[in-house]
Amino acid sequence: MIRLSELKLPLSALPVQERRASDAPAETDDDRKLAPHPIAELRRLAALALGIGENHISALTVFKRSFDARKQNLLVVYIVDISLVDATLEKSLLTQYAKNAHIQATPNMTWQPPMHAPADWGHEEHARPVVVGFGPCGIFAALVLAQMGLKPIVIERGTPVRQRTKDTWGLWRKHILNPRSNVQFGEGGAGTFSDGKLYSQIKDPRHLGRKVMQEFVRFGAPEDILFAAHPHIGTFKLVKVVEGLREEIIRLGGEVRFEQRVVDIEYEASSHHTTASNLDKQASQHVVALRIQDYARDETYTLPARHVVLALGHSARDTFTMLHRHAVAMQAKPFSIGVRIEHPQSVIDRARWGQHAGHPLLGAADYKLVHHAANGRAVYSFCMCPGGTVVAATSEVGRVVTNGMSQYSRNERNANAGLVVGIDPSDYPTDPAAFEAELGQEMGNAVRHDSPTAMDKFHPLSGLVLQRQLEATAYVLGGSNYEAPAQLVGDFIANQPSTTLASVLPSYKPGVKMVHLNAALPSFATDAMREALPIFGQKIKGFDMHDAVMTGVETRTSSPLRIERDDVSLQSPSMAGLYPAGEGAGYAGGILSAGVDGIKVGEAVALAILSSH
Repeated sequence: MIRLSELKLPLSALPVQERRASDAPAETDDDRKLAPHPIAELRRLAALALGIGENHISALTVFKRSFDARKQNLLVVYIVDISLVDATLEKSLLTQYAKNAHIQATPNMTWQPPMHAPADWGHEEHARPVVVGFGPCGIFAALVLAQMGLKPIVIERGTPVRQRTKDTWGLWRKHILNPRSNVQFGEGGAGTFSDGKLYSQIKDPRHLGRKVMQEFVRFGAPEDILFAAHPHIGTFKLVKVVEGLREEIIRLGGEVRFEQRVVDIEYEASSHHTTASNLDKQASQHVVALRIQDYARDETYTLPARHVVLALGHSARDTFTMLHRHAVAMQAKPFSIGVRIEHPQSVIDRARWGQHAGHPLLGAADYKLVHHAANGRAVYSFCMCPGGTVVAATSEVGRVVTNGMSQYSRNERNANAGLVVGIDPSDYPTDPAAFEAELGQEMGNAVRHDSPTAMDKFHPLSGLVLQRQLEATAYVLGGSNYEAPAQLVGDFIANQPSTTLASVLPSYKPGVKMVHLNAALPSFATDAMREALPIFGQKIKGFDMHDAVMTGVETRTSSPLRIERDDVSLQSPSMAGLYPAGEGAGYAGGILSAGVDGIKVGEAVALAILSSH
């Protein structure tokens, strides 16, 4: 097959079918139908690009569709795959256009498992791989392990996704937080209560992202995620997809244990090298078991395990602390802090789509903004959620965290995005008292006794300490009842506190309290944001409108640390058998990249098991 890119058509050339905006479970089969592609026009353009007659094309499928709104008359840009009647012609055309970047051979995007276990595999519990965490990374690690016949055991501290949804609404509507089941913890991970974005800027030469997308569609996601340039699912639809993936893992011999938390690890001296290719690198320990707290039965038990995928998510702070106590190699890493900013979606649509705003194929517009401030800080939009809501995303008592969420229809009145500032370990606390306040006396004493050289390298948990500090401050500013501190954009730019809301009504539940956000974030962050807002207003007309609302704080943009792993085996260099993976370990950012990393680590575990038997 031949892949052709940059096939452009005016928006008016696309067939449109008017359907009501709906989300599961209310949607019907008609609501799920995809709007047809202009196949005849695409065949004409493809034939023209190759210099052949349309009769030479036997089949055409759309791989990707995007919109180019840089000019007044918006263009639709396609990437298509074609098959030719004469296979020999395909080879000659690829040779003829070898230097044309828009004409290439269609890559093989089919995932092939690197091994498959014997039919009698997994009768002994200690031989089965264990996956800790059941967000997108853990789901796909468990899925490919199950597809390879390795019958993984999944340990998830939270609840199944439907119970988790009820628990989450308890915070949003009743100000009641369940620390074990919330936006961060439970089946599906943090991405379940987000926009369900399925795009990333990761390098993916093996097209593992395609595997992730196909599995999502297989279990109920809309088929348009396979060709949309910026695909998304939304929370309601993700619930069904996540349940389907879990059932498939179980059908293939896997096991999922909910309301169970890893509280400790057991290990022994290692006599095995971490990789066959790096014989000079040897982990001093090898994991042999996990200590598991079973909330449902109110008991703790030992689970034998020699291959453990750590798909923890970025909010598993107690687990990070436990791993650090056992000297598992990790380091502080950069992340970002800021607020959520809300505008009427109509303002964003007009600014992005111009005369085409409201077109049913375009839907709610998104944006991506970045500004390098005079103080050296980068200010940028993060996790933009068109037609969505700002949600309470804390997982810890006495703290306030914001995040964004959209449904598939994206038909809420406001658009929201993180307005965040990049920070790095040099910004993190070093004071032992801060560590003691946020992580306990034992950690505070440990930091007090660290050598100056060790502290100069930044404590691995220092970013976590900063997150907790900011979240606790936001909790107090909001009134100590999980309401969030908020401010009007106009007042923030004028550097004066807000007292009342205006025309833009914030979507954050449990509610907001008007304050001055200078008290919620470091001055370098608020100064940079104050400088950036008028500049963003020049790029997106209305972005700096007075009545837009900023709600704080956004702290969980990514993991504040990286758990180190070998580049080849993907195991911890300090503890063999541990496979740090996904966003929590610092190797992904979002649903798609986390799923891809889960596949990679699942393959690595399978190969390690195969080599040891």
